[in-house]
Amino acid sequence: MPFVNWFKRHLVVIAGILTLSYLLLPNVIVTVFSFNKPKGRFNYEWQHFSLDAWKQPCGVADMCGSLSISLQIAVWATIGATILGTMIAFALVRYRFRARGAVNSLIFLPMAMPEVVMAASLLTLFLNMGAQLGFLTILIAHIMFCLSFVVTAVKARVMSMDPRLEEAARDLYAGPVQTFLRVTLPIAAPGIAAGALLSFALSFDDFIITNFNAGSTVTFPMFVWGSAQRGTPVQINVIGTAMFLVAVLMTLASMVISNRRNKQKA
Repeated sequence: MPFVNWFKRHLVVIAGILTLSYLLLPNVIVTVFSFNKPKGRFNYEWQHFSLDAWKQPCGVADMCGSLSISLQIAVWATIGATILGTMIAFALVRYRFRARGAVNSLIFLPMAMPEVVMAASLLTLFLNMGAQLGFLTILIAHIMFCLSFVVTAVKARVMSMDPRLEEAARDLYAGPVQTFLRVTLPIAAPGIAAGALLSFALSFDDFIITNFNAGSTVTFPMFVWGSAQRGTPVQINVIGTAMFLVAVLMTLASMVISNRRNKQKA
């Protein structure tokens, strides 16, 4: 029974590889079909290999414009949510105030609430305020639902911080600002970075909340949804593949930097 024993010893690894393969399968399909040259409007059946879509990624009208809008919203939403979320996380961990428990509970509501409910609520709010739907309303909506994810990530990091490190910095005559910049911020940086990356991904990918509050503004997910009704251009797969490769490279770069830091500390 050597095979059975080997299988039992490596069961967790095998399950992990199968799960990861299942999760990455859509990305593999998107990558493969980015090199396809379909005969009709729909890129659903493999015809033959072609680099035409990669040579002209903006060959479809308005696609790169919608991509630019999505990237701008994602960047500004990430900046806004990260700054506000970091301050809220520090306030919830470091300070005691009235309704602190209620605020802690309310932070999780956007993550637990169905997106269509939040989208309809935000639309009602904007219409009652007389706001013109467009770039700004999308940005405000994205900051609101990204905020919870940043607070959760940063809060977990801040709660695990050793307060004796900051006390040691103050004992060595470091001022409040110097202690924060030299000690507190570097320790909290991984949590802040995790929240920022998650915010960017969620903002760039969002469709439901954006669709309710976009007005005439068209983001990349909305463009993809609209294109799917008429035909799916190969360039959509090209953009999806490029975004996936960028995410993979960023992950590998962070792993390399982390390993180097660990070796230096050792």
